[in-house]
Amino acid sequence: MVCLRRLFSTANILNHENPLGLPQRGVPPQMPRRGGPIVKRSIPNVRKVVAVASGKGGVGKSTIAVNLAYSLSTLQHSSTAARLRVGILDLDVFGPSVPTLMGLQNTGEPELTSAGALRPLTNHGIPTMSMGYLLPKSPGTDSTDDTAVVWRGLMVQKAVQQLLFDVDWSRIGDGAPLDVLVVDMPPGTGDVPLTLGQLVKVDGAVIVSTPQNVALSDVTKGIAMFRKVNVPITGLVLNNSYYLCPTCTNTSTSAAPQYLFGPPDDFRATAARLDISILAELPLVPGLSASGDRGIPFGLFDRLEERQEGGGEKIWIDGMKTVARKVWEGVGGEI
Repeated sequence: MVCLRRLFSTANILNHENPLGLPQRGVPPQMPRRGGPIVKRSIPNVRKVVAVASGKGGVGKSTIAVNLAYSLSTLQHSSTAARLRVGILDLDVFGPSVPTLMGLQNTGEPELTSAGALRPLTNHGIPTMSMGYLLPKSPGTDSTDDTAVVWRGLMVQKAVQQLLFDVDWSRIGDGAPLDVLVVDMPPGTGDVPLTLGQLVKVDGAVIVSTPQNVALSDVTKGIAMFRKVNVPITGLVLNNSYYLCPTCTNTSTSAAPQYLFGPPDDFRATAARLDISILAELPLVPGLSASGDRGIPFGLFDRLEERQEGGGEKIWIDGMKTVARKVWEGVGGEI
C-alpha cells in the first residue's frame, strides 16, 4: 500500500469540489438535478447500509450507533458461523462523536490507499471513519478538540460524498467487504441526511428518540424526510425510557421503572400512528456515559467489570442485542 498525503492539512485554500483534499479518483457521484432521475448507488465494499438517525439532537444517536455496530459484530452468519464484519461511518461533519466513543480521538490522519481512498481507523475490531480524523490540529496543540468546521452547504455536501464513496472498507489481506455499515447521522433534515438518502442505497434506518414530546416532534420530521427519499425505516428505539433505582431500600420501588423524562405513552402512540416497529425501550444507565467517555462500547465495558453498579445494565445490553438481531433480519440478513 502506498501512503499518500491529503491536501486538507497542507493547502491554504480548499477546492469546494474536494473539501477533504483527496487525490482525484474520477467523476464523483452527482446530486440529482431538478426534474432529473435520482440514481442511487451502493457504497463500495459494503453489503448493507443502516442509518442511525433522529430529527432531534442530544437523544443518544451516536451512542446507539456505536453500540449497535458492536452488537451486530457479535452476530454470526447462519451458513458460515463467521461473525458479521461491521463498520461505522460518522457523517456528523460539524460535531463528530465516533472518535471519542471508539477511543480513537487524536490518533492522527488515516492513511490513503494507492488509489487515493481513505483507510478506516479500527478499534475494538470495528473499522471507522469520521470527519474528526481529518481535522487539522489546533495551533500550538496536539489536539483537534478546538478545531471547528466552518463550511457552507456545498462544501458539506461534497465532504459527505467523499466520506461515502472515497473510503476503502475492504479488509486488508483478503479484500472482504463489510456485511453492515452503520452510519451515524447528524440531527435535522438538512444537507447530510438528504445527500445520503438521494445518493446511497440505504437498506434501513433506525430512528432514536427520548420520551419528551419536544424530541418526538422532530423525530416525526426525520421519518417524513427518509420516507420522501425512499429510505426504509427499520424501527424506533426509545432511549432513556426509564430508570431502575439500584439503591432504593423499598423493594417495590426498586423494581418499578421510574419515568424521569415522562412515560412512553406518546412514543408508543407515535410509533403506532406511523406504523413503525418499536425495536427497544432502553433504560437510563449510569455506566453508559462512562463507557462512552472511555471510548469503549457498553457491552465490552460491562465485560471488563469497570462499570458503575446500578440497575438496568443487563437490560440495556440485552436490548441492544435485540435491536441488532432485528436490524440484521430487517435488512435481509440471516442468523
